[in-house]
Amino acid sequence: MTIHPEIAKILATLPAPAGSPLDPGAMRTGEAAQVPPPGERLPLHAVEDATAITQSGEVPVRIYTPLEADAYGILVYFHGGAFFLGSLDTHDHVARSLARESGYKVISVGYRLAPEASFPAGLDDCYGVVRWAAEQGGSLGWDGTNLAVAGDSSGGNFVAAVTARAHDDGFGAITHQVLFYPSLDLDFDVDRYASLRENAEGYGLETAGLLPFNSFYLESGADPADPLVSPIKRADLAGLPAALIITAEHDPLRDEGEFYGRRLREAGVDAAVRRYAGANHGFVQNFSWIPEFYGAFEETAAFLGGNARK
Repeated sequence: MTIHPEIAKILATLPAPAGSPLDPGAMRTGEAAQVPPPGERLPLHAVEDATAITQSGEVPVRIYTPLEADAYGILVYFHGGAFFLGSLDTHDHVARSLARESGYKVISVGYRLAPEASFPAGLDDCYGVVRWAAEQGGSLGWDGTNLAVAGDSSGGNFVAAVTARAHDDGFGAITHQVLFYPSLDLDFDVDRYASLRENAEGYGLETAGLLPFNSFYLESGADPADPLVSPIKRADLAGLPAALIITAEHDPLRDEGEFYGRRLREAGVDAAVRRYAGANHGFVQNFSWIPEFYGAFEETAAFLGGNARK
């Protein structure tokens, strides 16, 4: 299927890659300028900013309560942004939609970013907040049963790394993992996956841009050979939580996400993989206003078995 016509319209307006070095500060400022004011955001029962006290230090979080209830499943969400972009604000609408559709209380993590914070600072923050959520379950209204982690792009990388780390630490509280078009292999050899060539140009995220965009993370000490950096390189995936992996047809990263899903199933993990036709990388963040792409939130809710909005 060709790229969705609404996405094609926007892609046609994007300038060609400049080829100059990336400026994290300027790019973050540009992102922040696109965030809608609070009054225009999806309303929920409650949204509050808080601080999680974790083993890695104090981590800012935003807690989304979809409706009034006696108890909730909890979903800890890690935003994308190639490890150096993204924030609680830029992905606020994603967290709100996840809460609305699933009925889970969503905790979005404002983890430390590269290059200012060296590896594994961001990963430590994400893992720490998951542990904090379980430890503070009573005050958060956790039902004590359902604890999910979800993330998009580099946030999906953190999902895979966090669940692996939790397994190795004997922390078995995580019940579900959701990965939206995850970046799971930071070895960007274009011959590793067919989608790196098939979707190399013209779809927003380009194969040639993968290394420059991830360079801030890699240069901060993240080794692509490390399974906590490239989770697809983990030898044994047995025992990990049930997974939903959502990929995009026109995404250079499509095949690594789908390959990870196959490897999970081969290891005995309950793993579903769903490819969204006509979509590109980032569609959950950028194009969820298109009804068929908003379905990713509804599909996530069904996977989590949560109480969908009333």
